[in-house]
Amino acid sequence: MALDQDGGIAQYEAPEKDLYDMGEMPPMGYVPAQMHAWVLRRERHGNPDTALQLEVVDVPEIGDQDVLILVMAAGVNYNGVWACLGQPVSVFDGHRAPYAIVGSDAAGIVWAVGAKVKRWKVGDEVVVHCNQDDGDDEECNGGDPMYSPSQRIWGYETADGSFAQFSVVQSQQLMPRPKHLTWEESACYTLTLATAYRMLFGHAPHDLKPGQNVLVWGASGGLGSYAIQLINTAGANAIGVISDESKRDFVMGLGAKGVLNRKDFNCWGQMPTVNTPEYAEWFAETRKFGKAIWDITGKGVNVDMVFEHPGESTFPVSTFVCKKGGMVVICAGTTGFNCTFDVRYMWMHQKRLQGSHFAHLKQASAANQLMLERRLDPCMSEVFTWADLPMAHMKMLRNEHKPGNMAVLVQSPRTGLRTFEDVLNA
Repeated sequence: MALDQDGGIAQYEAPEKDLYDMGEMPPMGYVPAQMHAWVLRRERHGNPDTALQLEVVDVPEIGDQDVLILVMAAGVNYNGVWACLGQPVSVFDGHRAPYAIVGSDAAGIVWAVGAKVKRWKVGDEVVVHCNQDDGDDEECNGGDPMYSPSQRIWGYETADGSFAQFSVVQSQQLMPRPKHLTWEESACYTLTLATAYRMLFGHAPHDLKPGQNVLVWGASGGLGSYAIQLINTAGANAIGVISDESKRDFVMGLGAKGVLNRKDFNCWGQMPTVNTPEYAEWFAETRKFGKAIWDITGKGVNVDMVFEHPGESTFPVSTFVCKKGGMVVICAGTTGFNCTFDVRYMWMHQKRLQGSHFAHLKQASAANQLMLERRLDPCMSEVFTWADLPMAHMKMLRNEHKPGNMAVLVQSPRTGLRTFEDVLNA
């Protein structure tokens, strides 16, 4: 299997200016004073189409361990929606910056490096994982960096994300870009792929093993599409849940063993009070859902793991259908944060409830290696122009986006370009 090779970037001429138009390339390594960016300010919290506004801002300065990247394309994910809405909290309550540039996925080119950066050089083509930390505590040195008190998500808990011509990142956030992918395909996958990877493989002893069964909520979405592929790659069985019958073939095509449409059941939302008539109705419908899982896994075979992220609407059912000693792993609450469940089935069946949050570099790098080796499809569904970036987030907010992952062009002038030379020629 041929792996990606770095062929270097050819020399080119360009003028030195303080500000460049979108898509206009500065000389390699030249850092202008200002840049174009989609900017969020506290007083504009609301829907993305009004919260995000185009502004000209200063190019951020880098520290000794930082890298400045020229952003070619960026990924669109729910971090941007939450940041705009100011939910569940305002991002400004964390970083206290006067404005925020959101965006937690990017593919680009190393444009400047800090004095102590050794692994990367100007001109390297990279993707960015979104975990940052200060690197100087026990968890960052022998533990799990995701448990570090300084852990934060770039482009959400920091003010310098990917929706700008340039972004500053820690050097440890960088990974090689798959050269067989376009810029937009490279930009769309890291956040959701690495999140799914940690959920499935990062919580021993409940790390995914061959032959196990996993229930995957939102199987056609960004997280779900990678979960299905990772589960399949590991030799395990994915049971995908969809909400639209038109998505069934997409999920089966990713390698799912079976697909359930949640609209065929009526057991969603917060769980009714135990031992009430309403609970009895809910319980009967939940068992019907469990029986539908058995139709795929075999009679009496509950799932070893539930891959959760909707939260409030699905959590009661997830904790019921998981097998004895199994795990419900959750990374978000896209339908709400007030999760209810019948705790009797948690303690008596000794099930594990595990929160999971993005991934550290080793996990992100392992996931990226699968993409470099062409074992995974980025499942990019839609690409938006720079001008349509707020509209892309509105589609996500309204759940109107197509199956898979979305990207937006930043410095790359059009879709389908795979090298920096392609961009220069375009």
